[in-house]
Amino acid sequence: MSYIAKMVSMAAEVAMENEAKKVKSIEVYIGKTSGVMPYYMQKYFPEASKGTIIEGAELICVEVPVKALCEECNNEYFPSRENGYLCPVCGGRKAHIIEGKGVVLNNVVIEE
Repeated sequence: MSYIAKMVSMAAEVAMENEAKKVKSIEVYIGKTSGVMPYYMQKYFPEASKGTIIEGAELICVEVPVKALCEECNNEYFPSRENGYLCPVCGGRKAHIIEGKGVVLNNVVIEE
């Protein structure tokens, strides 16, 4: 619930800064390793947005796959079972996750 409350608060702030009359939709990127499930975001969105300028808006959740940067050869890749979670270029085991680990408010569609 804390993530959806945070997204509603951020979207409401964007709407107010842009003097919106209404918010039509908000788009949230949800990383596969964030631990946040889009199902629950959708489930709790109506309650979290109740009484705000966001109430009645559509919540669009986009799942973002995990993307890694190999520490050995700097190749960007998508870890998977197929590649054994290793870099497909050099076979390196050390990598940093560069996408797919957070929850981000990507877009707020407003009515002026």
